This record gives sequence, structure tokens and C-alpha cells, in this order.
Amino acid sequence: MTTLARRIAPLLAVLIGTAMASAPLHADGVTFSKDVGPNSAACDSLAKGTAAWTSCVGRANTAMSDDELFYAGYWLAKSGQYEQAISYLKLAHKKDERVLTYIGYATRKMGDVEHALPIYRQALDLNPNYVVARAYLGEAFLSLGEPTKARDELAEIERRCGATCAAYADLKGHIQDFEAASKKG
Repeated sequence: MTTLARRIAPLLAVLIGTAMASAPLHADGVTFSKDVGPNSAACDSLAKGTAAWTSCVGRANTAMSDDELFYAGYWLAKSGQYEQAISYLKLAHKKDERVLTYIGYATRKMGDVEHALPIYRQALDLNPNYVVARAYLGEAFLSLGEPTKARDELAEIERRCGATCAAYADLKGHIQDFEAASKKG
């Protein structure tokens, strides 16, 4: 195994284990993120959310597979096109923890934090170990001015995947930013 492979193997394991989430992390000069978006060989060469990409993905419809709906919904949400993201995600036949998490994410980003909270909780009811949902739930609590609840989610993330997983580092950074802003203002 090369030196580089040895250095990145643990980081890749964390990324694969946590599956998805947002702010970049830096390790040995390499950027990593808790959000690792799904792939589509057909559409990934196009800029996400553009007209060409949307044409490639196709309009949201019930004939699409859940993977196709999640792919489109995830990237639209991450591109700031929240209403369109929800239109794809809500069509998924199986609302798994990933789908619910990004419905919650898009809902929260549209400013409806109160309605996002139960959606995140539904995701966690399906999979309590889905730390991406926990990280976004923590961010939601911060937006409501509830850092104690965000720290509770941080503790749950640490319990489930450790203090070195991407979701932990991401939420910890958001909490630190919140606390620093609170001290200034």
C-alpha cells in the first residue's frame, strides 16, 4: 500500500461509513466533506442545477427510480434549488433516511425550520445511526438559538461514529461558529 493510500484509507472509510452531509473538512491538504453526493454517469459531467443538467436528469415523475429521484433531489438541494429538490424527493416510493434528511434539509434552507425538525426525526427513527441527519438536526437547533440541543446531537454523533468522523467535525464547527458569533453580538 502506498503512503498516500495509507493516509487516505481511514478518511475514505469515514466518508463511506457516514454516507453524506455539508461543510468541507481538510486533512493533509485534501478537502473532504460529510456530504458525498450520489453519482450519475450520464449527468455528472454537467454543472448541477443547470438547464442542461436538469434536461439530462429529466422532470420529476413517478416512473423514476428512487435512486434517480434522490440523485436529482440531493443535487438540487445542494445547489440551492430547494423547492425543486423537494419535488423530486417527495416522489420517492421509499422514504429512507437519506430522502427524509434532504427533504428536511431543503425545508430548513427555505426557512421553515420548525417543519424540518420532525422530518429529521423521521429519518432518525428509521436509522438512529445516520449521523448526517443528526448533524443537520444540530444545525437546525442552532438556527433556533438552541445550542444545548445541538451539543446533544454532537454527543450522539460522537457516540455513534467518533470524534473524527466528518459529521462530528462539521457540526462541531457550526457550534463553534455559533458560540463565537454569540460572544460578539
